[in-house]
Amino acid sequence: MKIGMILDSIYPDDARITNQCEELINSKHEVFLFCLSYNPLFIKKEKINNINVYRYHCSNLTYKLSALANDVSFYNDILKKKIDDFIFESKVEILHIHDIQIAQAAISAASKFGIKYNLDLHENRPEIMKFYKHVNSFLGKLLISPLRWKKAEEKFIQKANKVIVVTDHAKKEILQRVQIDQDKIIVYPNTVRKSFFEKRTENKTLKKLFADKFIMIYVGNTSKRRGLLTVIKSLNKIKKSIPNIKLIILGKSSFDTVLKQTVKDYNVENLVDFIGWVKESEICKYLSVSKIGLSPLHKNIHHDTTYANKVFQYISFDCPVISSNVTAQSELVKKYNIGSVFKDRSKEDFANKVIELHKNSDLYNKLKLNCKKAIDKLNNSIISKQLISIYE
Repeated sequence: MKIGMILDSIYPDDARITNQCEELINSKHEVFLFCLSYNPLFIKKEKINNINVYRYHCSNLTYKLSALANDVSFYNDILKKKIDDFIFESKVEILHIHDIQIAQAAISAASKFGIKYNLDLHENRPEIMKFYKHVNSFLGKLLISPLRWKKAEEKFIQKANKVIVVTDHAKKEILQRVQIDQDKIIVYPNTVRKSFFEKRTENKTLKKLFADKFIMIYVGNTSKRRGLLTVIKSLNKIKKSIPNIKLIILGKSSFDTVLKQTVKDYNVENLVDFIGWVKESEICKYLSVSKIGLSPLHKNIHHDTTYANKVFQYISFDCPVISSNVTAQSELVKKYNIGSVFKDRSKEDFANKVIELHKNSDLYNKLKLNCKKAIDKLNNSIISKQLISIYE
């Protein structure tokens, strides 16, 4: 089957896309990817990871207007023309639409060509956008309504051929508010490909640099709701028991100014390294020297119904996880016994969990072994079977 993936972002920066496409292609499907370029100089068509990539230019103004996609037609009208061209050129037989910003434009294009669509919800967008900086600005509060986004999402869900979500909890949340058959929704978590962790290469420079450190690693966006303030504020207590503690942060956000100021205020500059965004291959190098992986998310409807990608990255390198008690993620940690769970935003509870894993080598080694066992069941080749089935 010729499958048309619709992404309102750039590629190859999206791991979920790559993971899905790899297994679909392995199952003898052809995958064509519609994606955007914000730079007017770009490669229109190329093959990446065996995916037929079609790029279309999108101005920064147009992208910003995607926040109003369910209120005014400007964004949808522009994107629909581009998706029309993509469908005509690629001759795809069905669309796989990633998230709801671009959904209205893609659905209109699918209707024009008489093809069905599957809707892939990477997150609970109507809930998580309540925390976005631009939504909480003066203009954002006036113009952007999460409630309208929720109503639009429900409309898209009802009309979709299939809906893909990241956890069973996300599925339950949708079924509580949308009257559809539960078999219409399939679960596909954001896990990792075997190639991510099977071909490990040791970085001698990093190994030497951190040889005497007990490293906690955090990977991903660093916004306030991700919980890093809790981690930073706990470091003074942790270092009393673990003098060689080190926090490495791979990722960034506009909230970094607050995080860095907090590091100074708590006098822990020598305990924290802000690395910023790095390539996937670099993440692996840092994971190979890390002792604990962190996912200290704040509790909210979105975080309670999702898994952070980083959790699977951590355990694929036998790195036990310390997670906040967000529902879906903490259940995963407990089910496979791959780490510890602390009360979200409690720096005392977080510190105690870190100290416990450092002191109790038997427990720590057991968790490491469980990580190895868990990823054999939770890697992309295993997890993707239900996704593949909807295209058979």
